[in-house]
Amino acid sequence: MAESGNRAQGTGNGGRSLDPASSDERSASVPGPQFPVPVARKRRLGVIGSFVWDVIYGRDPRELPVQEWGGITYALSALDAALPDDWEIVPLVKVGDDLAAEAWKFLRTLRRLAPDAAPIAVPYQNNRVELRYFSDERRSERLTGGVPGWNWLGLKPLLGDLDALYINLISGFELDLETAQLIRHHYRGPIYCDLHSLMLSVQPTGFRAPRPLENVAAWCACFDLLQVNEDEVALMAPDPMALAATAFSNGIRSLVVTLGSRGVVYFAAPGFDSLADLTRQPLGSVPAIGPVRTALIPADAVRGTLDAGDPTGCGDVWGATYFSRLVAGDKLSDAMRAAMRAAARNVEHRGATGLAHYLRGELSPT
Repeated sequence: MAESGNRAQGTGNGGRSLDPASSDERSASVPGPQFPVPVARKRRLGVIGSFVWDVIYGRDPRELPVQEWGGITYALSALDAALPDDWEIVPLVKVGDDLAAEAWKFLRTLRRLAPDAAPIAVPYQNNRVELRYFSDERRSERLTGGVPGWNWLGLKPLLGDLDALYINLISGFELDLETAQLIRHHYRGPIYCDLHSLMLSVQPTGFRAPRPLENVAAWCACFDLLQVNEDEVALMAPDPMALAATAFSNGIRSLVVTLGSRGVVYFAAPGFDSLADLTRQPLGSVPAIGPVRTALIPADAVRGTLDAGDPTGCGDVWGATYFSRLVAGDKLSDAMRAAMRAAARNVEHRGATGLAHYLRGELSPT
């Protein structure tokens, strides 16, 4: 598992740089006697997560349940809105064959979807989640269906041409620890992970219940940038600073703890201010010595009243926007400001359908 070498600018599996000037090029034929014109290769962001069909109670003023795409669709919408024009999205996402056509319909609304991208249909019932909100930030989840996670043999061929990788453990079953470790060992691009449901068990009734995370250090060693919420912190460490210490000693360079309507707390490793500063240290090496930066970043104000909004997917939108702006070359502070704006706009929009339009400041088609 030990690896070393500079990952500045997020060099990908084939050693590509995130610097636009160093993007691969290929030739495109043009009419007439002209020489072939070089066409810049778009950089590719892989996305691991799960499509989920949500049935939401307690968020509609009419007290009627809302049925809508959830799961990875919030992150995909945010990536579509926040990525620069020279990036494209490559979903590495399985979907049950009962909802495969609907998943494909959703993906076709994304402007930055790679031309060769498609949902990966599997012969299982797709994940469906019943969400019941008790407050803006407290809810219960009940899962039915179940799309299996990835194993390394299935995932390895799909990583070769990716320049960055965004992982959101929506179901908690997308990757096991061994597969995550193999990704880290073989893939050279920057890896962002939102642990999301990794610390939720599934009861016989389908309800999700929190459980402590085993092998916290080993999981941290699989990623470069990590996102958790404050409830998840309590299942990983005594407090956020203790988690930051474990994370930084195992290779994490940016740790973000989301706090709902209060904003986020971030921790940045010494010397890390953008993906240009990203380096991979050999496992077991002494981490960089220096001051750890940390601060509370308040949430942006939501237009209208919070009670009239929908907080579903805010953490996903935040993280996807944050990583999008980092791969675009933004500093941490600028990327976080963009993420705060996007999360606030997400509260104003109901559901993931049409969300990318709304995040871009356009009229939502829904």
